[in-house]
Amino acid sequence: MKHLAYLNKYFWKYRWHLIPGILFVVISNVFGVLPAPVIRLSFDLVTENIRIYHLYNGFERQSIIYNLLGQSLLLFGAIVLLMAILRGLFLFFMRQTIILMSRHIEFDLKNEIYAHYQKLSLAFYRRNNTGDLMNRVTEDVSRVRMYLGPSIMYAINTAVLFLMVIYAMLTVNVRLAVFSLLPLPVLALAIYLVNTEINHRSERIQERLSGLSSFVQESFSGIRVIKSYVRENFINQSFRQESELYKTDSLSLVKVQALFYPVMLLLAGMSTLITIYVGGIEVMKGNITAGNIAEFIVYVNLLTFPVLSLGWVTSLIQRAAASQKRINEYLQTVSEINQPDVPAIDVKGNIEFKNVSFVYPDTGITALKEVSFSA
Repeated sequence: MKHLAYLNKYFWKYRWHLIPGILFVVISNVFGVLPAPVIRLSFDLVTENIRIYHLYNGFERQSIIYNLLGQSLLLFGAIVLLMAILRGLFLFFMRQTIILMSRHIEFDLKNEIYAHYQKLSLAFYRRNNTGDLMNRVTEDVSRVRMYLGPSIMYAINTAVLFLMVIYAMLTVNVRLAVFSLLPLPVLALAIYLVNTEINHRSERIQERLSGLSSFVQESFSGIRVIKSYVRENFINQSFRQESELYKTDSLSLVKVQALFYPVMLLLAGMSTLITIYVGGIEVMKGNITAGNIAEFIVYVNLLTFPVLSLGWVTSLIQRAAASQKRINEYLQTVSEINQPDVPAIDVKGNIEFKNVSFVYPDTGITALKEVSFSA
């Protein structure tokens, strides 16, 4: 995570995108939580009016009660629909601020990397493959953008929603709230255990992708030499081996994620079952009403997607950290070219080379050997 701290300067630069985005997150979640009490009131209203309706069996007042109940339910339905529309509107504003910020930062980061590439010496380009250089500007920056946009957006949304929903649940019934939230610590532990493995495998996949990109770039650059020496079959075999290694590592990551998401769905479903069971007991004791059970089911469902997205967001953050680490390695590379501000001077005289030799330090290739001349 320390590698992602490099991006903090961009958060400050685009703070007027980030701050309104956070505000829109809070407002959208307010409109997401408010329908739950409305649904509770409608359930309690139906339950109460059914009793009253049976009490007035055979009287004209039955039709009046029936009409009032229908009108009340239509009103509650309109309120829930209005809140859903308002929530969707602020979710749109949230995406238009935070996701737009991530696109701006992606643009700036690519420009920064490219400008830094221009300052580095030829020795740097001899030590590093062109495919790897390109991969860090494209694939790695793209993974970082997913952290800057969706990852931060959903992380903030999850934190705000958890605070609001848990507070609302505790104000209704503490016992039911505790039992409903019981699977969440188990889920948090599962996420923690899988985090390290996802990070390790993501880094290995990125290294494989860089190697594959470098191999393809070098093969196309030297395609004339390959064809001249009839090495197509050898190159195809080498490419197949590189692709197989990349596929194997990618599938190993997918297997971990394939096991992870069903477990999360199971734990989320258990919350609903526990809510109905414990809620039924509380209703029989007279501590809550049937409407409260419906309210709690809405709360649990509100938490389902944030809980499911925890694994995805965690994976995005881990991949972004691995990619930003690779980007920082190049951005922190100091250029070997010394460019002091020296005023231009007129030089008069001759230049003489006498027994000059030069060997490239990175490759060991001899460029000059005991060369002598004058000019």
